Amino acid sequence: MTHKFSPHNKSKLDNPWRREVLPPLSTLEKLGLRASDTMADIGCGIGYFTIPAAQLIRQEDQKAYGLDILQEMLDEVEQKAKEAELTNLVTVKTEEYDLKLPEQSVTFALLVNVLHEVQDKNRMLQEVSRILQEAGKIAIIEFEAKEMEVGPPLDHRISKAEILELLQKAGFDIVIEESFADVFYGLTALKK
Repeated sequence: MTHKFSPHNKSKLDNPWRREVLPPLSTLEKLGLRASDTMADIGCGIGYFTIPAAQLIRQEDQKAYGLDILQEMLDEVEQKAKEAELTNLVTVKTEEYDLKLPEQSVTFALLVNVLHEVQDKNRMLQEVSRILQEAGKIAIIEFEAKEMEVGPPLDHRISKAEILELLQKAGFDIVIEESFADVFYGLTALKK
């Protein structure tokens, strides 16, 4: 059984500790997001990364998609986008293995603390690959697979080695490996 984040805990998605450990804009830049990208934030939650991504892209023809299975989260993203006057942010209510975007419609896919919640990780990576253009990037952030006070239970975490193997099997080449305060690791890989 996988660990699912409860929307009742959404206040944990944006707090001073997280902003210190994972500052959204610099984290996105470290993982390779560029102003020329069209980006999908898969499992976007309250838009912690979606809003800064849309601000970085900020071009009418380049979109930042906030994807989530919970309408409650998408409503919050829409409100924040409206307050920030972002016209290039689009929210999409998805299903776990159906991201509802056309094939090859994005150049950058972001999954932050999502893969450990997914039962069939191979199927999810294939769906991400479907929406990515050729040579598109997938960026993944997960909690380090070690005991700590924050994050999901240890037995629900997914190790960096396991994700590296999953990405290679799914047809991706690793291009960036990052560590964030010894709490999170980040990987960016190119679609072959």
